[in-house]
Amino acid sequence: MDIHSDISLKNYTTMRMGGPARFMAPVSTPEEVASLYRNAKQQNVPVFVLGGGSNVIARDEGFNGVVLFNRIKGFEVLSDDKSSVLIRVGAGEIWDEVVARTVDMGLSGIEALSAIPGTAGAAPVQNIGAYGQEVADTLVSVEVYDSHQDKMTTLTLEMCQLSYRYSIFRGDEAGRYCITAITLKLYHAAPKPPFYAALQQYFDNNHITIYTSAIIREAVTAIRTDKLPDPAQRPNAGSFFKNAIIEKWQYDDLKEQFPDMPSYDMPEEKFKIPTGWLIDQAGFRGQLLHGMRVHDKNALVLINESALGYADLAQARAEIIQGVYDMFHITIEQEPLELVQG
Repeated sequence: MDIHSDISLKNYTTMRMGGPARFMAPVSTPEEVASLYRNAKQQNVPVFVLGGGSNVIARDEGFNGVVLFNRIKGFEVLSDDKSSVLIRVGAGEIWDEVVARTVDMGLSGIEALSAIPGTAGAAPVQNIGAYGQEVADTLVSVEVYDSHQDKMTTLTLEMCQLSYRYSIFRGDEAGRYCITAITLKLYHAAPKPPFYAALQQYFDNNHITIYTSAIIREAVTAIRTDKLPDPAQRPNAGSFFKNAIIEKWQYDDLKEQFPDMPSYDMPEEKFKIPTGWLIDQAGFRGQLLHGMRVHDKNALVLINESALGYADLAQARAEIIQGVYDMFHITIEQEPLELVQG
């Protein structure tokens, strides 16, 4: 295991922002994960797990600890019956390559999660979701190193407490676990309608009436390519804000004021409001704020065009949050995690 020092986080996050990490270390086995955590504990320095850097914001002061690069590979079929397949995936596998491989196998369950950047181990952390699917729909269990107990263990889906863009890994137990592998349950049956509205519109526009996981993957990839800028060309962290979840009383009030407001039903009489629509209505689409460009095709995305540092991002974020609140009395929340001092 190689350990590097004083490495700029700007080069390892897709927003292209951040100061130096005191130490960086790529790990390729669970044993290396445990060893790194034990050494860090002896040195009294914090550990932050980084995958593809696509859903992380680093600050200018950097990180006075160890950034662990999860590079644990593996793709194994654990069981296969007439209806479903259990697949164990190493946390360091590229997520989109995992999706592609399962689609090539004729399996369904994660095809709508195509073209999402990052690693497989990061997928449960924020319960990635898109176009009507989320990881919680197929996740069976997560293998982890528990830094509190200094042991490898397995967490069930229920123990991970996945909900919209949430899990224990970014909630109550943030920093405790390092995910080493995930197990998914996928299906032999072809996907069936009804589909997410944007996906169905794509099918209608392209006269598609036969649905397979491969066709859905192709459609989702095309939609995302059109709506989301390539971080290699235009630095960004994907969707910068979570969609808003509001109570029924607030939904009813806003629907009277904004009859065209899109929404999706959620459990417990709550409603999801697309935050991109809120930002657009508040007048921010396409604007340049402190070097951060609000994407003209998807107002959820902030592009780092000329920001001088984290302070510029923070100012742009604050102005957008305030503008949306002033118009709708909804406080929108940032989606990417922040790599902060331990």
